[in-house]
Amino acid sequence: MTEFEDIAFEEMMGDGFSIVAEEINLSDMMDLSQTAEQVIFPILPVRNMVMFPKVVIPITAGREMSIKLLEEAQRNNQLIGVLSQNNSSIENPTEKDLYTVGTLVKIIKIIKLPEGNVTAITRGFQRFKVKNFTSTAPYFKAEVTRLKDVNTKKKEEYSALLENIKALALKIIELDPNIPNAANFAIKNMSDNEDLLNFICTNANFTSVNKQKLLEEKSLLLRAQKCYELMHDDFRKLELRNQIHQKTNRELDKSQREYFLNQQMRTIQEELGGGPESDVEELLEKAKKIKWNEEVENHFQKEISRLQRQNPSSPDYNVQRNYLDFFTDLPWDTYSKDIFDINKAQKTLDNAHFGLEDIKKRILEHMAVLKLKNNMKSPILCLVGPPGVGKTSLGKSVADALHRKYVRLSLGGLHDESEIRGHRKTYIGAMAGRILQSLKKAGTSNPVIVLDEIDKIAASNHGDPSSALLEVLDPEQNSSFYDNFLEMGYDLSKVMFIATANSLSTVQRPLLDRMEVIEIAGYTLEEKVEIAKRHLIKKQQEENGLTTKSFKIGDAELRHIIDAHTSESGVRGLEKQIAAVARWVALQTAMEKEYDPKISISRIDEILGVPRPKNFAEITGVPGVVTGLAWTSVGGDILFIESILSEGKGNLTMTGNLGNVMKESATIALEYIKAKHGELGIAAKEIQKKNIHVHVPEGATPKDGPSAGIAMLTSIVSSFLNRKVKSHLAMTGEITLRGKVLPVGGIKEKLLAAARAGITEIILCEANRKDVEEIKKDYLKNLNINYVQRMSEVIELALEK
Repeated sequence: MTEFEDIAFEEMMGDGFSIVAEEINLSDMMDLSQTAEQVIFPILPVRNMVMFPKVVIPITAGREMSIKLLEEAQRNNQLIGVLSQNNSSIENPTEKDLYTVGTLVKIIKIIKLPEGNVTAITRGFQRFKVKNFTSTAPYFKAEVTRLKDVNTKKKEEYSALLENIKALALKIIELDPNIPNAANFAIKNMSDNEDLLNFICTNANFTSVNKQKLLEEKSLLLRAQKCYELMHDDFRKLELRNQIHQKTNRELDKSQREYFLNQQMRTIQEELGGGPESDVEELLEKAKKIKWNEEVENHFQKEISRLQRQNPSSPDYNVQRNYLDFFTDLPWDTYSKDIFDINKAQKTLDNAHFGLEDIKKRILEHMAVLKLKNNMKSPILCLVGPPGVGKTSLGKSVADALHRKYVRLSLGGLHDESEIRGHRKTYIGAMAGRILQSLKKAGTSNPVIVLDEIDKIAASNHGDPSSALLEVLDPEQNSSFYDNFLEMGYDLSKVMFIATANSLSTVQRPLLDRMEVIEIAGYTLEEKVEIAKRHLIKKQQEENGLTTKSFKIGDAELRHIIDAHTSESGVRGLEKQIAAVARWVALQTAMEKEYDPKISISRIDEILGVPRPKNFAEITGVPGVVTGLAWTSVGGDILFIESILSEGKGNLTMTGNLGNVMKESATIALEYIKAKHGELGIAAKEIQKKNIHVHVPEGATPKDGPSAGIAMLTSIVSSFLNRKVKSHLAMTGEITLRGKVLPVGGIKEKLLAAARAGITEIILCEANRKDVEEIKKDYLKNLNINYVQRMSEVIELALEK
């Protein structure tokens, strides 16, 4: 690697200059006429320096190709071209990294240094401009055009300007202690104006960019004027630095020393622009626009003082700067103004979501209290329901109704506590938790934050994020939420948190206790049709480039899609099926084929495939098969329970990936049958001589819970009596050894699943009557519900005569 350093007066006037004085003589000087016809020259790239004509300067080279270039050029007694790099940080420059204007130089002497580098004593002859590079190996060669300096006709002005430059240079040498006294002697003894100008341009404390601009200036008068301006700037900096030095050169105590250092730093920064002082000023300027209390103000002043004391080159400086940037970006006392037009808010919610009356009612109640009181802690709602019912999108509608900012924070798969509380700022790559980052993104301290999939949080060796949420979601604690990165409390009490979950079984009980749970059941057939007409069809028309004239689906066709091609609580699957039909229409339109824009049922089956069979009478048309109702994390569903008898010794076998609770239900059912066989009409010998096998299909799916108890009892009795169970009948309920039927949960989801499956008759526990009465009558219009208290009633209702 070749290194080229700035050439100081000390080098020129020290050992290097004495070597040049001894070695240069007229016999060594090349007659330029000998190379007048030469147009291709070796090119030596340099950095942090610019070569000028008629100046003697040493160049140190360490790279092999540069050393080879210098040695061959000296051996052949030829000139070389010196070009400066436009970016000094590049180690191996290409043609694009070099300026096009440089100086032709003659190598006077080469000195080999102990570390393997060489120093070439060179003298500039003439400026040149590169036409094109002819070679890059083993070193650069280029075809060049020689440039001549233009002498000015204003001789007196030019001479006077050079005298001023000379005088100013002597003043700078006096002020700057880093320049050796030999430079003073050299400048005083230069009589040629052009030599003096180039000498000062080469050795002055200008940037490489400014030196290159001076070299490219062909007019000597303009070059002198620009050089004089740059020298004035340099002289003012030196004067200012010396003034500060003189002011602070008295007996300095601790405070005076700090003041001196800060003044020097500020002066340097004003000249360079940016840096620590501008960082502090920028942060203070941002802080002026923020309203915060005395505690926060004191903390900020303490941290800004710590930043001022740190070295800008230390790693801790960037850590502190990032911390203060985040600190000032937080919306401490910035709140969006709530709009309390409750009627308009109700229309907004109704337009965005069909159904979901409970959550809409709760939001409107919150707005009403907020309007009357004008200050209250925001509620923390938890929407629980199957996928596709609109829990997440409801948060956006709530934000629109309240005219607040909306932020969605996905918690699915989160397993690191620091994602909630943040890292200590001393760690590498430390950052605040997602809660405060969401507030920074929102720009207000009272947004609506949707905590999506709160039931999918997992614990790991990095802590339990759900435990960290205990403080976030507690209205009594979150007024001073502590983030590890922020290192102080932040008020979250005005934030409206809306959590969503598919199931509450995996949510911590203390966390659940802090939230107001609102259960969202699945949609009925009529609700799905309305949602499709209002939202889904329009959305697919826009996404697939269709219009209302080119794509129409009627109510009957929508019902067919829902009944025959979907089986879900939400509308996500329905949207996928409508999208498939829309894509078919788009294909016909793009291929310019004729089709009926009003999509028929037969066309739907042609696009979506064979309809799903719904004849449950055939499935349950044999003894021992019963339809049960189940609740899952994706809504309600039906399941079939089968039992069969075989010769044996009265053993009970259970299959179907059943959990312990479900196995116990089958055991209880069999023991009840053994105890009440006379009332049920089953011979005791039959029970002793027959093995019973109970199976629940879909064996790959784990199943558990007590709600299949009455279905298992009915299935075993049906097998013993060889009597079929009524078709289109389903049941759910827990059983006891005393023969009682107990209530179960998830009634609304189960009844909706029964309606989707074509069930017409239901058996429930009498204690579940209150759950049914809370459900809209429209949902149950096709269902005949029978309430029972004892297992004998179940057998009487379920089995055919």
